[in-house]
Amino acid sequence: MINPPNALHHSAEQGYTPAAADHYVRGRPDYPPEINTWLRDTLGLGPGATVIDLGAGTGKFTRRLLETGSHVIAVEPVAAMRAKLAAALPEVDTRAGTAESLALDDASVDAIVCAQAFHWFANAASLAEILRVLKPGGRLGLIWNLRDASVEWVARLDAIVNRAEGDTPRYYTGQWRSAFPFAGFGPLREQRFVQGHTGSPEDVIVARVKSTSFIAALPPEEQARIEAELRALIDSEPELRGQAVVTVPYGTAAFHCVKQP
Repeated sequence: MINPPNALHHSAEQGYTPAAADHYVRGRPDYPPEINTWLRDTLGLGPGATVIDLGAGTGKFTRRLLETGSHVIAVEPVAAMRAKLAAALPEVDTRAGTAESLALDDASVDAIVCAQAFHWFANAASLAEILRVLKPGGRLGLIWNLRDASVEWVARLDAIVNRAEGDTPRYYTGQWRSAFPFAGFGPLREQRFVQGHTGSPEDVIVARVKSTSFIAALPPEEQARIEAELRALIDSEPELRGQAVVTVPYGTAAFHCVKQP
């Protein structure tokens, strides 16, 4: 189910608490180095450009946008996430807002990037508002980090998570794609990158899963059951068991389209 216009999905509203925001900071992977080139060459970011980080969360991707030298406006509707971002990146213009209601002038920004976020608001109202604030020729970028479920133990990890998803919008269902094609935008183009998320199992597996909105929104006893399953998975997998540092394999999907003149 794609979230209706101007409504925050219950998984996000209930799940992105201050505690979940802490797990988000600890558990979410960074992005591959090739993304910096993609931001510059494909989205046209650099000094003199203005970009919106839409659904910015705790600012995980905002740092990459800052590295381009662009002026960055971070828009995030969830207060707990926004507070983390503002504390970590005080130089960023951080604002409350939604994809359907951006308090910016018409044709005022060069690019809008949604990292790990577009599936929450993949609807016509959002795309119309994004079109409104983009300059002619401006770019919309959509980015997701995705665990590589072709690896057997990662598929088992995903199965633990997916059982709890309910009606939460997610990238892998593909429902977000139904928002395209959209009048005013050119074709949606895709690039893929490969990376790994390296760290302690506590961070890259346990905290990563706890940062998932619909997991964080569960009752405590359900969260405890899932955490026990995760720890059992770690103990059963030779690649993970007893390791201080592990790598979770990821792919990164990057899409963009251009506002037509």
